[in-house]
Amino acid sequence: MTRFNSQTVAAPVGIGWRHAHYGELLESLPPLDFIEVHSENFFADGGAALALLHQAREHYPVSLHGVGLGLGSACGVDAWHLDRLARLVAQIDPVRVSDHACFARGVAAGKPVHAADLLPIPFNDAALSALCANVQQVQERIQRPLLVENLSAYIAFKSSDRPETEFLNELAQRTGCYLLVDVNNIYVNARNQQIAGNCCDPVAACIAWLDQIAPHAVRELHLAGHQDCGDIVIDDHGSLVQADVWRVYRHAQQRFGNVQALVEWDTDVPSLGVLLGEAERARSLPHLPTPSSTPTQMGLA
Repeated sequence: MTRFNSQTVAAPVGIGWRHAHYGELLESLPPLDFIEVHSENFFADGGAALALLHQAREHYPVSLHGVGLGLGSACGVDAWHLDRLARLVAQIDPVRVSDHACFARGVAAGKPVHAADLLPIPFNDAALSALCANVQQVQERIQRPLLVENLSAYIAFKSSDRPETEFLNELAQRTGCYLLVDVNNIYVNARNQQIAGNCCDPVAACIAWLDQIAPHAVRELHLAGHQDCGDIVIDDHGSLVQADVWRVYRHAQQRFGNVQALVEWDTDVPSLGVLLGEAERARSLPHLPTPSSTPTQMGLA
């Protein structure tokens, strides 16, 4: 298994292993601490993709990151989806299993439907109870703690009665799950708050957000690029990690204690070399001092 010398690594770092790099990564075996795949891409019975994942597992720890459980769905988790995930976990023995604090499933005309998107949930007791029940069901089925990721969200609910950070802390406390903190998502939300006139300094707002999260609950960070469209900022995972996001990431690593970090790139996927360059920067950056900044409060959707 390929590893870096622990004396020279600022933080264990991996990349999202996407289809464009399947062959090249297995041929070159670059020095990574882990790779991440989207769980749903390997739910099929056998096939080339699953065979490649087994091959990759011989060289790297694998993290399974889901996008389809809809953990915040009031109608519950889809039994077929959970069965497939549990089977994949048993086959691959991943280092982490994660999904999002979102809803995706509902009932229309008496039939279950899936939105095929990561839809935000309100931060209140009813939503927390539904999320906790679903997270506990998944953890019991896969026989390990789940990591739950914060969202980039473009709407806010009037029914929310607490900050997102308090909501996520309560989730971890009640269920024993861990948190996957997506640094880019926090920043995208802060920039959109700035555009709406509700936030003056997005970096300071992100630092304040991070400082409200229980450090012991955080087991992984995500990094990605985003697109500034002028009137809105979109979390598209289609470009280099931007400078302000690196600043927020540096603070996150210092607060949470050198946790695992992942570089995501899902649209306009570049060469593997570009992705590895971002991973190398993620390793070295936490050694730098955190920029001085006065945190400000921010209400995030």
